[in-house]
Amino acid sequence: MALRAASPIWISPLRPHSKVGVSDLGLRRCADLRCYWDLERLPKWECCCLSVLAQRAITPVEDEKPSAPQVDTSRATDQVQDTQSRGFHKDLNLLPKPLSAADLSSSPGNGAQVRVAYQGIPGAYSEAAALKAYPKCETVPCDQFEAAFKAVELWLVDKAVLPIENSVGGSIHRNYDLLLRHRLHIVGEVQMVVNHCLLGLPGVPKEELKRVLSHPQALAQCEMTLTKLGIIRVSADDSAGAAQMVVANGERDTGAIASARAADIYGLNILLEKIQDDDDNITRFLILAREPMIPGSNRPHKTSIVFTLEEGPGMLFKALAVFALRDINLTKIESRPQRKRPLRVVDDSNKGSARYFDYLFYIDFDASMAEPRAQHALAHLQEFARFLRVLGCYPTDATL
Repeated sequence: MALRAASPIWISPLRPHSKVGVSDLGLRRCADLRCYWDLERLPKWECCCLSVLAQRAITPVEDEKPSAPQVDTSRATDQVQDTQSRGFHKDLNLLPKPLSAADLSSSPGNGAQVRVAYQGIPGAYSEAAALKAYPKCETVPCDQFEAAFKAVELWLVDKAVLPIENSVGGSIHRNYDLLLRHRLHIVGEVQMVVNHCLLGLPGVPKEELKRVLSHPQALAQCEMTLTKLGIIRVSADDSAGAAQMVVANGERDTGAIASARAADIYGLNILLEKIQDDDDNITRFLILAREPMIPGSNRPHKTSIVFTLEEGPGMLFKALAVFALRDINLTKIESRPQRKRPLRVVDDSNKGSARYFDYLFYIDFDASMAEPRAQHALAHLQEFARFLRVLGCYPTDATL
């Protein structure tokens, strides 16, 4: 597939008055952008008006203020010196400090390694996903999801690995919004089985625990075990941070729910393993980079897109039909209200005006952009989509 280095994304222009299926034509021309698709000879998407294309490629999404943490994580650093005398923890000062979205500065990187950003602190499940994708990488913790996006954009790291959905907790909507807000590209995915462990200070039996700290989703996913033990739940920013706080506070009756890796990093004992209510607890992570990968056809690929539709009956059906007509399997459908214009006004001659939510649709489908059928489907879709952007084309991860 021929790609121009200057064009970092595939995107189809908007032709609201077009009535004929582009997929059935060998060559079409868009007058406003002077874009050509040669679908008969070699599949390629090229555009000579990159500045206009870049302006149409993104619909801004309003930023959300991060919710206030329910637990004061600053005590973890302040009390490290006090807990050293207890002798059951490791030196927390040796761990890398998370990057902040408000204070990102250049730091030297190891050119021999891939630097991968993730949200959380060492021992987080996202760090384990980064190490699964790049076993010899240098992991870089970030305090918020957006800080990981910005770290890639500012060339502080090479990649970012962020969760996008969990089989129990569902989609991580914040990262769907950030995918549209930032101009990064999905270049891979990682699927991991989540095994929650009940952690405590050395020498403390599980019967002595009165409260447990962890991320709200982890607490909810271990509801049955915690109810059986009669333990009070306390929310924290993330599971690894909860393990760090247990060490820093040094309270024997307080435990944490986190990964086995977090127990090893912070010197905690594993009191119980696999305490989640559902054994099949899988989180899917996306690998993000500044440049898209060149799609291939030598192995199964997945393509992620986002689009909006014109108002009218059956428009979503028509959008999904362009994939079904070409035997393309859809693996994920997600809708998010547009923040800039959440309501759409539709005239009704009988009752005045009706207002509906205006949505962005995110779709993952099993096909590579190197395949003509995928290009034909997107060319057909853009005939009635007001906005269409390819977020990435990447190999499918079938391992757990």
